[in-house]
Amino acid sequence: MATPWLPLTQPEQLTDIVQASHEHPVLIFKHSTTCSISAAAKGKLERQWADAALPANTPLYYLDLLRFRPISAQIAQEFGVQHESPQLLVIQDGKCTYHASHMGIRLSDVKVN
Repeated sequence: MATPWLPLTQPEQLTDIVQASHEHPVLIFKHSTTCSISAAAKGKLERQWADAALPANTPLYYLDLLRFRPISAQIAQEFGVQHESPQLLVIQDGKCTYHASHMGIRLSDVKVN
């Protein structure tokens, strides 16, 4: 099963993410397209996606940090999580309930309500 990336390109999408997170968990992956560690973390996430213990149709947003850095700053402010790259965040009930960065990103560690 292919990873269902949803591009995160507009600041307004964060409002939609917060609203959706009250119904189901939402994942955000922040990726630097020029960083080999970020590329490795993205590849690992893609390999783990099919076996992840996540609800069906869990949205997975992809943020290109080089093109949309202000959105990353907005995410840090909105959810109180320091910016890192690469970084995976789980948003539930309007809050960040899990985050990991670099090679610590493992879908098997993601716990959702």
